Amino acid sequence: MTDTVLDRFLRYVVIDTQADGSSTTQPSTEKQKNLGRLLVEELQAIGLRDAHLDEHGYVYATIPSNSDKQVPVICFCSHMDTAPDFTGTGVKPQLIRNYAGGDIVLPGDPSRVIRVSEHPELNNQIGNDIVTTDGTTLLGADDKAGVAEIVAAAKVLVDNPDIRHGTVKILFTTDEEIGRGVDKVDFAKLGAAFAYTMDGETAGTIEDETFSADGVEIAISGVAMHPGFAKGRMENAIKIAGAIIDRLPQDMAPETTEGRQGFVHPTSVSGSMEKATISLIVRDFRDEGLAEKEAMLEKIVREVISAYPGSTYSFTVKEQYRNMKVVLDRHPEIVENAVEAIRRAGMEPVRGSIRGGTDGSRLSFMGLPCPNIFAGGHAFHSPLEWVSRQDMEKAVKTIVELARVWEERA
Repeated sequence: MTDTVLDRFLRYVVIDTQADGSSTTQPSTEKQKNLGRLLVEELQAIGLRDAHLDEHGYVYATIPSNSDKQVPVICFCSHMDTAPDFTGTGVKPQLIRNYAGGDIVLPGDPSRVIRVSEHPELNNQIGNDIVTTDGTTLLGADDKAGVAEIVAAAKVLVDNPDIRHGTVKILFTTDEEIGRGVDKVDFAKLGAAFAYTMDGETAGTIEDETFSADGVEIAISGVAMHPGFAKGRMENAIKIAGAIIDRLPQDMAPETTEGRQGFVHPTSVSGSMEKATISLIVRDFRDEGLAEKEAMLEKIVREVISAYPGSTYSFTVKEQYRNMKVVLDRHPEIVENAVEAIRRAGMEPVRGSIRGGTDGSRLSFMGLPCPNIFAGGHAFHSPLEWVSRQDMEKAVKTIVELARVWEERA
């Protein structure tokens, strides 16, 4: 088990699975299926005969029950795609054995340094084996660490029939990083009652709460005019958009908030003199907080545009996902069993909240309650991403123990 999860992880990260938010297909990039096909081969080699890849790039598999009890069917889920934020092409993983402490200079780009001051979790990794990139790509521990851990745990369960467990389903998704991770999941085929995403960060953490999230699109129609004859007549949509962005509260931005504070964040702006568009994301742990921020945002738009009598705007809110805690609190045993499994795997469980979302956010509201368990990765979506072998092994043990806990408590 010690070597298996690391070997699998190193195999998976060199396969480019970057998602593309501008694509309209699912998966958004065909190359995600390359990893999916390898995973099907490995799951079948373990003995999971029903492992298969569907047309959307999802991988499904089943570990049959070996218990005579009626145990709820649980699912372990991770995503195969990597984020479009930084290139995932040509990943060259570096293995630092017996990490001695200190900053880690990445050899492919020595200007990139994983600094202990910025990554204090490194202080808990002394003596461990750490995987990084060479600094020219992201690593893909988000979420190939989770994928490797689930496959490694599946092998442990199949190879050790003395570990009693109910039916365990495996689901590997595509396009999680662009918000489409569970759009095409076949829930009837999956057949699970509860699920866990292996997509968290620090070892020992289980997260049962996420942001609630909306997207906001502001479209501005200005008054275009030849600049030589524009006095008193032109209303430049670009300037209107700039004035709106300038009015956003400084203390309500991602870079100035933490913990349970929400934010309003412009993600793109485009336009011409006649028309401009601002795209924003709004985040809060409470749905009421979302509504308050959106009302504040539209008030800013109205006030700015009131100075431009010939201009108009539209304000469109699109729901993205909701705080999964609302659903999970109805099924406390899901998190309680995970807490016990983490404890049995030798860690002190830490319950946390995610300043973001996971596939589990949407799965929970689609009828499959699904908290998020650590996968061990850090500095996601960047060339400074890293993970330790020992933390991945702890995640494998947590999965195995969690399957055992559900069987014992059935």
